[in-house]
Amino acid sequence: MDLPSFLWLWRIAAWSMGLSILAYLILAVTGFWIFRTRTFQQQQPINQFPLSLRSLHFIFGICMVSLVLLLLAIGIVGTYGHYGSLGHSPHLLAGLITVLLVMFSAVSALQIRPEKPWFRRIHVTTNVMLFFMLVWVSLTGWSVVQKYLP
Repeated sequence: MDLPSFLWLWRIAAWSMGLSILAYLILAVTGFWIFRTRTFQQQQPINQFPLSLRSLHFIFGICMVSLVLLLLAIGIVGTYGHYGSLGHSPHLLAGLITVLLVMFSAVSALQIRPEKPWFRRIHVTTNVMLFFMLVWVSLTGWSVVQKYLP
């Protein structure tokens, strides 16, 4: 396939990446809000938080996972369609690690319970690592985008 037929795909990828970063920021704010609420109310169980706060955090988590999986699919289809193979830059490695961290964060979030407090630490640590991976994948993605721009 020729490059112009893939421009629509790269536009979707650009919007998806921007929305992923926005979702990450909203998740960070709501996660910090949950932490502060729990801290000031003496380790209140997670199921007693305001439903809107938990729901908002959960909904944006689902959005983040969906957007990252969409980006993975676009990256694989677009790169393979344009080059005929994968692995032309460090962006592939950065993207795969980012996808794994997002999925690991989502799975660890579903395991957080009062009887399993270590999952909260795993979830937060994974999200801190995810911040740095989002920076790396954005930088390597920018270099990939430069190859496609006229």
